[in-house]
Amino acid sequence: MKKSLLTMFFSACFFVLLFAQEAQPLAAGMSPDRLTRIDQTVQEYVNKKWLNGAVAIVYRNGKLAYYKAIGFDDAEKKTPMQKDQIFRIASQTKAITSVAVMMLYEEGRFLLDDQVGKYIPEFNNQQVVDKFNATDSSYTTVPAKREVTIRDLLTHTSGIGYAQIGSKTITAIYAKAGVIGGIGMADKPLLATKMKILGSLPLEHQPGEKWTYGLNTDLLGYLVEVISGMPLDKFFRTRIFEPLGMKDTYFYLPKEKYSRLAGLYTLDSTDHAIKMPEHIDLNGGFYRDYPNTDGTYFSGGGGLSSTAYDYAIFMQMLLNNGEWNGRRLLSKNTLHLMTMNQIGELPLGANKFGLGFEVITEAGSAKTALSAGSFDWGGMFSSTYWIDPKEKIVAQLFLNIFPNSHSELHEKFRTLVYQAINN
Repeated sequence: MKKSLLTMFFSACFFVLLFAQEAQPLAAGMSPDRLTRIDQTVQEYVNKKWLNGAVAIVYRNGKLAYYKAIGFDDAEKKTPMQKDQIFRIASQTKAITSVAVMMLYEEGRFLLDDQVGKYIPEFNNQQVVDKFNATDSSYTTVPAKREVTIRDLLTHTSGIGYAQIGSKTITAIYAKAGVIGGIGMADKPLLATKMKILGSLPLEHQPGEKWTYGLNTDLLGYLVEVISGMPLDKFFRTRIFEPLGMKDTYFYLPKEKYSRLAGLYTLDSTDHAIKMPEHIDLNGGFYRDYPNTDGTYFSGGGGLSSTAYDYAIFMQMLLNNGEWNGRRLLSKNTLHLMTMNQIGELPLGANKFGLGFEVITEAGSAKTALSAGSFDWGGMFSSTYWIDPKEKIVAQLFLNIFPNSHSELHEKFRTLVYQAINN
């Protein structure tokens, strides 16, 4: 018993040292002086009132190189931004859902090219939009040439579009049927209800023929529920968050953490950041402080809120080929599968898409500071992250502003991270 307790104690100490919250840029092979350029650049945007504040975190070689809060959580009250602020991470949820799916894949519960209808019958015998009448949102269809597969969902090539923010055609069709984007709702629907309705609606294009950003990952979240027999929030908590030590990541925050929710901002007519009204009309309505409710809709495509520190733990697990602090979530080979080109020659700018992530190609690396082989994504409220296996970097910039007319800050942040590398 004594030996077991000592082992647990030293293991906990090792964890704290391994992922400490005090930056050690020199130990990470980065220049402290050159990293201050991040402070200066973000502060410039705050001073010009283009945003209220930000939290940024950078790990390199498993060591914390940079972790700062800049600006204000509440610009009007001059309340400083805190490093442990909880941000609405929106589409950064997709990476976590994709990991959950691949954990079940590793258990032999399905194959990637299985038809979705095998597990969710509403997705059998799907149709594709042929003609659309914008005056009344009516449409005609043609049969899908093949069934949608789980791989199609992970790669956003299924033909499923996005409610509220997708094309005019698909937004109108989904709105008429009551299918939603999944975040900011005042009512309390269930994921299963909306996903079953989605199965009755037409695809935007033939499966596999285009890359179309859509509700694919929300549907994957429901697939996790169906296959695991657990609500998505419980699966995340017991299979991902607790094993990794992610203590501040939720669909809906516990009441004792309501005060840590980051203020959500928007832009006024002069392009200055102002606090977003409590309710806005975003194709059906949007409630600003939705994480501070007891909601019931677990959007695997965009519903989570988290801290920069929590999400950095998740990213470090990915960089470590699926393992963190002695807990393995995925195998090395599965991470390789997730981070290689899965869309062939389908166009996606200079880059490609894997199973849940954009993958930086050689051509893409020529346009940005990221190494080829890096993988990344971001969120609706102007957040961004990436994992660079070559440079052993995980990095995250959290803003909470929508829309953001100065999103070039994200590319500047990437540049500022890489220019600080010493060796």
